[in-house]
Amino acid sequence: MEKQKVEIDRSKAVIDIKGLEKSFGDYEVLRGIDLEVYQGENVVVLGRSGTGKSVLIKIISGLLKPDAGKVIVLGEDVNSLNSKELEQLRLRIGFSFQNSALYDSMTVRGNLEFPLVRNQRNLTKAEVNKEVESVLDAVGLLQTINQMPSELSGGQRKRIGIARTLILKPEIMLYDEPTAGLDPITCIEINHLINEVQKNYHTSSIIITHDLTCAKETGDRVAMLLDGKFERTGTFEEVFNTNDERVKTFYNYNFIQ
Repeated sequence: MEKQKVEIDRSKAVIDIKGLEKSFGDYEVLRGIDLEVYQGENVVVLGRSGTGKSVLIKIISGLLKPDAGKVIVLGEDVNSLNSKELEQLRLRIGFSFQNSALYDSMTVRGNLEFPLVRNQRNLTKAEVNKEVESVLDAVGLLQTINQMPSELSGGQRKRIGIARTLILKPEIMLYDEPTAGLDPITCIEINHLINEVQKNYHTSSIIITHDLTCAKETGDRVAMLLDGKFERTGTFEEVFNTNDERVKTFYNYNFIQ
């Protein structure tokens, strides 16, 4: 399925990263990376496991502190925010965890109500119910509203995790390995959902993955993370039109097996 064109405002960067560095002990994970994500754009960050992809989005959301560099998100310098300011910024950022991170003791309804009631306490019960049903309908799982997470498939849990993030209407979505551990048909459905979220909720997104099909189907732009830096950035075709053996090996492993 070809990705539909969406309107991207390249005059407005909702995420602007300059000279970002992060090490753990002697291990340099990020070695001076630059990245801009524009209004309405899906940017895929590709790379092998352990190359710092997840570290990057944790820094963007303020869960980790960088060693050097600037991280500007929605006009805010993330590293200069106090805890209250950071909490307010995070309400504008949706984080779709790799394992969905649903509360096992709550129904689907309870999982979706929790962030809404916690952060928007002036809503009536009817308004909360309307919002819950709306996001469940958006991810195609309204029928699961009274089920427990243990009763759902892996793909359904992933969708509910995305719905729980969408309920606060974030301006930015951060997806951490959205297709990991899923069967091929479910991967196609998740890729389609990511594009639908971009189109219908007007989000800007970073999609962390090593799944090239996900990258090709969801990314307006792809950034290839190699040895702690973005070595290649552009469309999917531009990134992989190269003689760089590191990039060619990554492509061949995914597509020629």
